[in-house]
Amino acid sequence: MRNNGGVPYGADEPTSFVLQPPTRVAPEPTAESAPGPVPAPNPAANPMPNPATELDPDPGTGRLIAGRYRLLGKLGHGGMGTVWRAEDETVGREVAVKEPRVPDHLPERERANVFERMRREARAAARLDHPAVVNVHDVAVVDGQPWIVMELVRGRSLGAALQEGTLGVREAARIGLEVLGALEAAHAAGILHRDVKPDNVLLGPHGRVVLTDFGIAQIEGETNLTATGGFVGSPEYIAPERVLGQRPGPASDLWSLGVVLYAATEGVSPFRRSNTPATLQSVLNSTPAPPASARGPLAEAINGLLDKDPSRRPGADRVRRMLEEAAEPPAPEPTQVVQIAGPGGKGLRVRRTPLLIGLGAVVVAAAVAAYLVFANPFAGPLPDGWKKHHDTDVAATLAAPAGYQRSTPDRTSDKGHWVTYTDWSGSIWIGLTLIKKSEDTSHRIKDSSAAEMYADNDDFKGSGAYELSMPEAPRTDPEETKYHGRQSAENTVVYTTTDSQNPRPREVKIFYYKTSKGDMYKFTISYPGKGDFTARGREVARTAIANLDIDQL
Repeated sequence: MRNNGGVPYGADEPTSFVLQPPTRVAPEPTAESAPGPVPAPNPAANPMPNPATELDPDPGTGRLIAGRYRLLGKLGHGGMGTVWRAEDETVGREVAVKEPRVPDHLPERERANVFERMRREARAAARLDHPAVVNVHDVAVVDGQPWIVMELVRGRSLGAALQEGTLGVREAARIGLEVLGALEAAHAAGILHRDVKPDNVLLGPHGRVVLTDFGIAQIEGETNLTATGGFVGSPEYIAPERVLGQRPGPASDLWSLGVVLYAATEGVSPFRRSNTPATLQSVLNSTPAPPASARGPLAEAINGLLDKDPSRRPGADRVRRMLEEAAEPPAPEPTQVVQIAGPGGKGLRVRRTPLLIGLGAVVVAAAVAAYLVFANPFAGPLPDGWKKHHDTDVAATLAAPAGYQRSTPDRTSDKGHWVTYTDWSGSIWIGLTLIKKSEDTSHRIKDSSAAEMYADNDDFKGSGAYELSMPEAPRTDPEETKYHGRQSAENTVVYTTTDSQNPRPREVKIFYYKTSKGDMYKFTISYPGKGDFTARGREVARTAIANLDIDQL
């Protein structure tokens, strides 16, 4: 599905490819830079996100569907469907609504097939419970035509991101892992996606990756809608066995994932040609050049997945191990921490880089003067498996479990100061936001940490936090605290998400601190409110807050 800057939900056309390569190549991310070209949102500075970019106003805007879904604006459209941003007036939340658009010239049988594919898309997605699969809330039937009501994922497609440049190895592997997880969930439920491609991969908030468009999925036990001798999907991503008309299996979707990873790092599909027949011939007969940008375990995964014999392709478990290894951040350079006596007996510490080790006393003294900060008196021993990360943009050191994925702003579009660390499952995330007084032209910062907390608490009570799927009036526990002997504040918010089809209990711990310069810090930890991850989430929140070190108090 073509997208004009909004949220794409996949192509309805059976074939689609754009022949132009990306215009530039994004640099390989480093430990100090964002992990990819798509920013994660700021989780704490403002609970209401900016609306998605829409197309020009359409005559359908304002229409009420099924008595509850008010169309607000187009997000994307294609030959067989239009996706709208809409408000569910029954529960007061924004959703995405997919409207069927069938050309009048199609025979009645083909029109019926289109509608049945949309119903199948809804059934396939609704059967899956995975964070990398978009939630389907409802199927509204209007004049005999199904309108699919889905979770609104704010972001853009991987295809749109690749028009700006390729991805680095770590970010490509991270996205591949999320898509792989969605495919594993689908395959376990007896569903083949059959159209895995960059346009059907959404890059959403907090590093979330969502596989969309199950419209041509094959569901075990259901009738095949494809005409005899035909196929559906995008030619350059279709596995060779499907081109040959053989019965596809999970390995066919994994082939498509391999092509996606190749395109993500190299900038173009290895099988793309000037027309569909030539593309299909290259799928069957061409051996792609080894990826030049991908290396190590990612290159191994891509090469294995593009084996033309599905029996020789690595299984999902092996692919996961290779992608996890490729996604691991490089080991940080060693940092020596020196403890010296401080005022009142409290410890002072200096972070000394390897270049300072062994230098003369004058240089060490200069380093002490430049980097001296108060050690957090609340911090205890860092648990095994945790790492500390100093983030210059937020002028603080955060602790997070090793392996959590780091996201920072994309400076081309986001001028904020924040960083997030997210567990691979997406269940637990840590986010620190810095609002600088010098940049606070709208005077959002309150007079104190407590005032900032109570202002946010009033917002939660009044309208909830949309980005967190928070309902109105969640249960909160605000309290005023101390941090380094100065006033701080904490709030614990307990709620059930507003997803009517799959509501989930959540807890959010938010720590507030206003510096002597007037800058405001908001430290947010979000985790499940019930289940196996709850105790772990509370432990992560306690440890992360206890080990937060702000450079200038």
